[in-house]
Amino acid sequence: MRIGILINSLSAGGAERVVTYLLNYCIDNNIEVHLFLMNTTKKYNLPGGLNMHFIEKARNDESGILKALKIPYLAFKYARLVKRLGITHSLSFLTRSNFVNILSRKFTAYKYKIITNERAFPSQQYSYGGLDSTFNKFLISKLYKKSDLLLGNSNGNVNDLIENFGMPTDRTQVVHNPIDLDKIESISPLDSFFDNSNFNLITIGRLDTGKNHLMLIKALHEISNPSVKLYIFGEGYMREKIEALIAELNMENRVILMGYESNPFTYLKAADLFIFGSNHEGFPNVLLEAMACDLPILTTNCQSGPNEIMELETPLDALMITNYGILVPVKNEALMAEGINFFVNDSVYLNECKKNVKRRIRDFEKNKILQQYFNSVNNVD
Repeated sequence: MRIGILINSLSAGGAERVVTYLLNYCIDNNIEVHLFLMNTTKKYNLPGGLNMHFIEKARNDESGILKALKIPYLAFKYARLVKRLGITHSLSFLTRSNFVNILSRKFTAYKYKIITNERAFPSQQYSYGGLDSTFNKFLISKLYKKSDLLLGNSNGNVNDLIENFGMPTDRTQVVHNPIDLDKIESISPLDSFFDNSNFNLITIGRLDTGKNHLMLIKALHEISNPSVKLYIFGEGYMREKIEALIAELNMENRVILMGYESNPFTYLKAADLFIFGSNHEGFPNVLLEAMACDLPILTTNCQSGPNEIMELETPLDALMITNYGILVPVKNEALMAEGINFFVNDSVYLNECKKNVKRRIRDFEKNKILQQYFNSVNNVD
């Protein structure tokens, strides 16, 4: 078996982190692996001696239209590389790379297995209207079903692809995201950063519409307790709007934008609660990372991921209290505020959650999940 892994770039993100885990796993287990990128951005360390190839070296500011137009050309270039290198199994991550991977087979008679990875919930991710959403939904419905195997990272996003995009059930599998517990456990908390007299909330995610940081800020604004503070880690195109809302609500002393941080674990381990406002997810790595740092969770019950991680049995239009934290309906700032107050006022529940997340996170231990990946790849018909 000779594996090719294709992804847009190695910028910060959950899919990119999973790719680095897979690369290291292959090298540690003497599996020949080649990494294919379309952008030079690299936020993660790569193993020594890795076979790395660039299909292109795109600029970060390319328009969506240009990216779409280049897909057939990139598929052609990728097909030539796959044939020349003798790749037997081609794995791709994220939507555009999945399109390139599937289309590449149109440009060669060389036979190889195509495995695509969907990390989001497409019917929600592309529900905001506009050309980009229409284009991606159309190609997902036409191309994904041509994969030899589609791996989803949650039951929710696999069901979305089956029900809304016509993906054949017998060519889908769920493999949850892995978490590197040994590495996280070796990291020390930055105890000096937070004021222990405050109740410190932390969230991590791209500053974009889907992550809905605006809702978190509005929810915090409903809480009169000035000692409750929110630290937001991440960058993105919504930064100016977020800054404007913080100023409008006079929240400069309670909401702190931290930017991108390559080692968020040192902050997670020192905070009191992880909060997450996303509108849609596939299987959010940040919830696993927070749990690995013994943090209770307060999250929206978006359609894929959080309810599986937190073993929610019955969705409600109210606070959904679990052994690991609380879920609230999507886009509901009033209930998000209620959830914050629940944790602030109930230290017994907070501490019970801290104990419980430590047990739950073992289900997502890295090596166990990576072995599931390669069992799935090996068994592709």
